[in-house]
Amino acid sequence: MSVTLKSAREIGRMRAAGQIVAEVHELMRSHTRPGVTTGELNRVAHEHIIKSDGTPSFLGYHGFPGSICTSVNEQIVHGIPGDRVLNEGDIVSIDVGVIYGGYHGDAARTLPVGEVSADARDLIRVTEESFWAGVLLARENYRMGDIGSAIQTFAESNGFHVVRDYVGHGIGREMHEAPQVPNFGEPGTGRRLRRGMTLAIEPMLNIGSPGTVELEDGWTVITKSGGYSAHYENTVLITDDEPEVLTLLASGVI
Repeated sequence: MSVTLKSAREIGRMRAAGQIVAEVHELMRSHTRPGVTTGELNRVAHEHIIKSDGTPSFLGYHGFPGSICTSVNEQIVHGIPGDRVLNEGDIVSIDVGVIYGGYHGDAARTLPVGEVSADARDLIRVTEESFWAGVLLARENYRMGDIGSAIQTFAESNGFHVVRDYVGHGIGREMHEAPQVPNFGEPGTGRRLRRGMTLAIEPMLNIGSPGTVELEDGWTVITKSGGYSAHYENTVLITDDEPEVLTLLASGVI
């Protein structure tokens, strides 16, 4: 399958979508606390996306019922927001997608709910840092395996397991485009990166084992071991120089 290289006009729209995504994540940080429901987080996110002239990417996607994904504790991805109350010590992975001007932005963060265990804090930190280890190699003429290998090496050297059943992806006019972006691999292998590619790079790390199980709701994916999982994702533009992360606030603060 061919890869679409984005024009300056398309990248501008993706930057705008990415800024809305980043704003939603800031709201999620301020609203995530013990006693809040995942449905309330969904409402806050939905209202901000609509107010910003965006469209929630996830709402109605293959029938998904929420505007964001809220995956708690052992849930890895695709958790459905609803009546679940977040409790002290939980962690919640929030995945946000926005369409603006026909183009997508996509990013995820895992947040602590109040005070969490040292293991949970380490998991959240290492998951984010594994993304940054990978994005250092998201450069023109590098290969997809360079990104995946860097993520895998960092995660495993810190004692966590990389999910292999779910991977990152190309993104642009569609939420999921070619190519797949695994969070594991061998350096020097895979598709060569080209200027104008836009990728959703998204490490998912587990405590216990890399295994996954999909629940009967047809969406929520949990760890096979029952251990906690964390998720960190950004939409990234390949340039002729440094990679550009499109889903950080323009101020650079997240």
